[in-house]
Amino acid sequence: MDVRVAHCLLLWAVHFFPATPRTALRVVSKESKIGNQQGGCINLIPCKDNGAICIQPCSPPFHGETSFVCENRKWQMFTDACASLDVQSLFQRISERELVPSSGGHVSVAGGHLPFVGEGKPDRGKPGDGAKYFGADDYGDSNCQADFSCIIPDILSSPAIPGNIADIVELLKKISLLFLENVNRGKMQSYSRIANHILNSSIISNWAFVRDRNASSILLDSVNLFAGKLLLRNGSESIQEHFISTKGYSIHKNSSGKSFDFSMAFSNTGNITGHMVIPEEELLKLPKTSKAISVAFPTLGAIIETSRLDPGLVNGMVLSVSLPEELRHILLTFEKVNKLENVKAQCVAWHSAERRWDSRACTVKSDNISSVVCICRHHRRTFKSFSILMSPTTLRNAVLDYITRVGLGLSIFSLVLCLIIETVVWHHVTKTEITYMRHFCLVNIATSLLIADVLFILAAVMHNTALNYQLCVAATFFLHFFYLALFFWMFTLGLLILYGLLLIFFKITRSVLIATAFSIGYGCPLVISILTVAITQPKNGYLRSGACWLNWYETKALLAFVVPALSIIVVNVVVVVVVVVQTGRSSVGEGCKSQDLSNMIRISKNVALLTPLLGLTWGFGLATIVDSRSLAFHITFALLNAFQVKSARQGMLCAQTLLNLGKGSRPKRGWQLEL
Repeated sequence: MDVRVAHCLLLWAVHFFPATPRTALRVVSKESKIGNQQGGCINLIPCKDNGAICIQPCSPPFHGETSFVCENRKWQMFTDACASLDVQSLFQRISERELVPSSGGHVSVAGGHLPFVGEGKPDRGKPGDGAKYFGADDYGDSNCQADFSCIIPDILSSPAIPGNIADIVELLKKISLLFLENVNRGKMQSYSRIANHILNSSIISNWAFVRDRNASSILLDSVNLFAGKLLLRNGSESIQEHFISTKGYSIHKNSSGKSFDFSMAFSNTGNITGHMVIPEEELLKLPKTSKAISVAFPTLGAIIETSRLDPGLVNGMVLSVSLPEELRHILLTFEKVNKLENVKAQCVAWHSAERRWDSRACTVKSDNISSVVCICRHHRRTFKSFSILMSPTTLRNAVLDYITRVGLGLSIFSLVLCLIIETVVWHHVTKTEITYMRHFCLVNIATSLLIADVLFILAAVMHNTALNYQLCVAATFFLHFFYLALFFWMFTLGLLILYGLLLIFFKITRSVLIATAFSIGYGCPLVISILTVAITQPKNGYLRSGACWLNWYETKALLAFVVPALSIIVVNVVVVVVVVVQTGRSSVGEGCKSQDLSNMIRISKNVALLTPLLGLTWGFGLATIVDSRSLAFHITFALLNAFQVKSARQGMLCAQTLLNLGKGSRPKRGWQLEL
């Protein structure tokens, strides 16, 4: 045991102190070059290429290997598969029939085949080592087959290092698949003790180095499957461990309502509670007496987050339920772990097929500083586990909500008004090539933004009402397309301004200008939008969790909007600088200081007009990225884009149109800086 503990400490010492020597290793660079060197991965400092992988075998008595990845010219631990358990032997001891190895590394079970737990890993010892280690007389023990108790001491005495965690998850998975008959209290107690060993709050950080990133999801599905077969004695059952608790009740349509209450240790500092209720109106749907099983996990939410990049943090225990198919809706109350006043809470269900939190199955009934009440939709194959999320970067503020709603309303009204005015006065203000193209761009900017605003509202409605996933994908695609079209039409307008200012004597026909504008304004966004959904959607990485919008944390799909938008903003900033310089030059030689004031007014007017026209206020969104928790930055950005970029922009466009109409459309030398 001392050797195992010493090796466990050595693994963590290597992770935090990269100068510790190791054994032989294998390095795989980006160019797929493989070589052997003496010493540990951590002795190769600095490592050559970012992204290179170094694989090192474990020291005896552990088997497996540890892998390191090169980041910032230093080796960082990536996965640790070093294990001390012989899970294959443990599984054989609880099997009712002898598992006979067959070709291909499989074992026969009741006429079928099952892969070895350690398949694909280095050999774990000679044949018979498992029996010698555990004692040959124990094999086939009827008591062990009845309640799995004979393997408990070996598992509980093993260190909960990442390699052992992975093997125990695999063992629990195989038990849930093969031993679903006669799941009595004894079997469930043993199963819970095994799961409790790897759910301990003190070893949550070890899950970050488990090779299979879906191990926590597999554990959740396995426990749900096994607990769902629990037999109830006298109509109820309760099995309690520190980090997993199972309760079951018989239910029938004449019940007044059934509730499950849990109070469990989350850490050394205190407990958290959870409460699940089956409403009376749901119980009336039962055709016969059935059973309801609920399992509570106070630490599993934090464990799931160790293998995910999404910052939406689980802020309560995970509650799983196993109900008859007739029952669809349940009421859950979660105590919050972090009781923060300005952080939004979100009720979610774990999507077993897609292995992610899904907010479409739940709605928030009430939310206060200490707890959240959720109404959730139960589905035996998809949604069986529920919890609440918090996001440290999501600000819930009435001012932001008010600005968004009022800004969208004013924006849509102003855009419709602007398009109506443009339609009425179109023939009066488009008598020259340059004025025609200017208003052509303005109409397309207004149209793109109007459609994007409407889609923004529809996407929010789809998300909040838990509509079809494919509808959310479609809404996100068109929202992405029209927001990109908005920016590319502003880019087209910027290029048109440069053409009018700098290429005065270079004439381009209207048909060429229109074809070019359409290619840039709608062609580029269409290509980017199609490529984004084609690349990310097959991997379920197109949408972000909890919203109908582009994913960021898993696939970085949001870059397909951010990069073009910021690039266009930079180009349009250059356009404004050129306009300011040209405006200054136009007054050079006009004489006296009395012209300075009018010159400054003219420059200010052009800058004030071009800033919203060319979308420069979107650049203030960078401030919300630098400090995403600053309420001031969010309010400033919301105000600028809700009023200046939208309503104020359309107001200026319409005012400019009417002003040009009143003056008459007179041919100018280029743009003559009259923007």
